[in-house]
Formats: sequence, C-alpha cells, structure tokens
Amino acid sequence: MSEVLLIDAVKAEQKANIPRPHRGESMKTVEQRFGAPDSKHAAVGDPPITRWDYPAFSVYFEYDKVITAVLKRNKPANSQ
Repeated sequence: MSEVLLIDAVKAEQKANIPRPHRGESMKTVEQRFGAPDSKHAAVGDPPITRWDYPAFSVYFEYDKVITAVLKRNKPANSQ
C-alpha cells in the first residue's frame, strides 16, 4: 500500500510542475500565453463563471479573470 501512495505522490509532484494560468490573469493573457483552448464553455450563474479546457488543465473565470486552473487527471490505460 505504501508503494502506491509513494507513486501517487511522485505523480502529483510532476503534475504540479505543469505551467498553468494564475489567479487574476485575464482571458486575453491566458490565450496569449497558452493559445486558444480546445473548448470554451458558455458562462453560467451570477457572477458568470466560464470554463476553458486545455489538454492538461481547465481554467475557470469569473467575468474575465482566472479564479482557478485545475489539472486534469490521467485516465487509466484500460479505461475508455
């Protein structure tokens, strides 16, 4: 069991080194730094929250400012 946890910890550390947008950056800055996203989802709620999906992470915006960027999980090789 401890071997699995160690592997997970190493993977988490490697993922932490993936560049991603920082809180407060504008949509324009994100697109300049990372290019066009794979998909842009329409804003929902009040305040409006928008999501942009990139291959390694998703970015959440409130109005036009980043509130967080979330790394995507790797899918197991045997999943579909």
